[in-house]
Amino acid sequence: MSTVQSAQALAPAAPSTRGQLNGILFVALFAAAVTRLASVPAIAGLGISPLIVGIVAGAIYGNALRHGMPDSWAAGVNFSARKLLRIAVAFFGLRVSLQEIAQVGVSGFTVSVLVVVSTLVIGTWAGMKLMKLDRDTALLTAAGSAICGAAAVLAFESTLQSKPHKSAMAVGSVVLFGTLSMFLYPLALNAGWLHLDTLGAGLFFGGTIHEVAQVVGAASNVSPEATHIATIVKMTRVMLLVPVLLVIGFWISRSRNAADGAAQGKGKIAVPWFALGFLALVIVNSLHVLPDVATSTINTLDTFALTMAMTALGMETRIAQIRQAGPRALATGAILYVWLVGGGLLITLGVERLFG
Repeated sequence: MSTVQSAQALAPAAPSTRGQLNGILFVALFAAAVTRLASVPAIAGLGISPLIVGIVAGAIYGNALRHGMPDSWAAGVNFSARKLLRIAVAFFGLRVSLQEIAQVGVSGFTVSVLVVVSTLVIGTWAGMKLMKLDRDTALLTAAGSAICGAAAVLAFESTLQSKPHKSAMAVGSVVLFGTLSMFLYPLALNAGWLHLDTLGAGLFFGGTIHEVAQVVGAASNVSPEATHIATIVKMTRVMLLVPVLLVIGFWISRSRNAADGAAQGKGKIAVPWFALGFLALVIVNSLHVLPDVATSTINTLDTFALTMAMTALGMETRIAQIRQAGPRALATGAILYVWLVGGGLLITLGVERLFG
């Protein structure tokens, strides 16, 4: 009798596991198509990464064709948008090394810290106080502008455990204003509107443009030296993802404890383990433990995993939810963009004068 009961208890688990695997495979195939689409010259030339194409394509599918996917696959989509996301963000650390950060010295590090901290503070304040956004949407929008675009939005989304549509709105801001920077920054510099030397251009571009690909695309229109400096400064901003996530995790934990009436100093602090994994892999990359071929292969697989995560988030996003806060989130992104251009330029000129 117990054997029959055991078999009955296990019976529902098999379809669930199979459905989850099918869901993961479906997201993987979708992400493969997205990766191919993102490599089309017209899209790649705009500096639009597969991550961004993934969330857009996923959102289109999730709103127009989601009924064509079996309900049992939803667990696989959720796995890709949550657990796979954390793993992929951790492996993003293999793209950064301490040696590269050291190359730009104190000036690059100072610009990165000032831009990241000020943008997060201004974005959170403007989003919540001026635009009346909820905390998560304001933080996600600020993080995308302050640190590393879509990858930062993903990392914050995992820490905040926010709704997918909030991430979609933040990514939309990254796409719009980051792409705008790719065209405006080189134009302003070459037209003489920005009086920056090679170092200043590298600091400004790397310190204020949203995505890594957008930084490279913009700076490549200036000079190879400016591109090199801008890329390193940008990766320094990426490195700051770790301490920022730890602070945010601590803040969120304290807020939840206070809301639950927990005693001060009690309760668990939500330390995002993937942020520590990110830091560990930065150290691994800095020690050159892995061969270059292995690092390159892992980075390619990691980009694909991030694309899967963004695609899955898009599938879980509903346009009706975006409509509620879309214009206000976009307005917050616009405020941050004005700050990145104006405030970022002032920070760059001040730091270059101080350390240059």
